[in-house]
Amino acid sequence: MKKEGKLIVFSAPSGSGKTTIVHHLLRKSELNLDFSISATSREKRGKEIDGKDYYFISLEEFQKHVKKGDFIEWEEVYENNYYGTLRKEVERIWASGKNVIFDIDVIGGLSIKNIFPEQTLAIFVKSPSIDEMERRLRNRNTDREEKIKERVKKAEKELKFAKDFDVILVNDNLGKAQEEAYNLVKEFVG
Repeated sequence: MKKEGKLIVFSAPSGSGKTTIVHHLLRKSELNLDFSISATSREKRGKEIDGKDYYFISLEEFQKHVKKGDFIEWEEVYENNYYGTLRKEVERIWASGKNVIFDIDVIGGLSIKNIFPEQTLAIFVKSPSIDEMERRLRNRNTDREEKIKERVKKAEKELKFAKDFDVILVNDNLGKAQEEAYNLVKEFVG
C-alpha cells in the first residue's frame, strides 16, 4: 500500500466521548481530515447510516474480505461483531489529498500505529472514571442492560492499553478535551 498522508487514531472504551471529539475535529477544515469509515458485521444502532457511520456488511461478507486480505486491520470486538478498516477506504482518503482520522477500537488503533508508526498519531480518550463512562452509556439509551455491562467489562481491559498510545486525553470536560485534541492534531498534521 502506498504510504502518503497522516493517520490520526482516536481509540477509547465506549462512552469516553471519542466520537464527539472526532466529529468536532472533522468540522475544522484547516486540519484537512476525512473520516475513515469502518466496516462492521453488527446491526445498525439508532440513527446510524450505512456508508456514513459504518459500512454495514454481513458476517459472511466480512469474512470474505478477511480471506482476500482487504483489511488493514480487523477484529472480533464482541461475539460475531467484527469491525475493520478496509484498505480501499484509506486509499480513497489519501487519493483526495486528505489526512485520515479514525474512531476505532483500541486494538485496531494500535494495529494501525504498528503498521504506519511514523505517519500515525494515536490518541487514547479516557473518561474520568468507569462509573462516569457507565453513566454516559446509560444516557445514550442505545443499548440493553447486558450490552452496557459487556461494554463496561471490556473497558476495564482496554484501559490497560492506554500506555501504548502516543497521548492519553482525559475527557472530564468536553470543551477542554476538544481543544486539546485540536491542538495535538494541528501540530501533527503541520
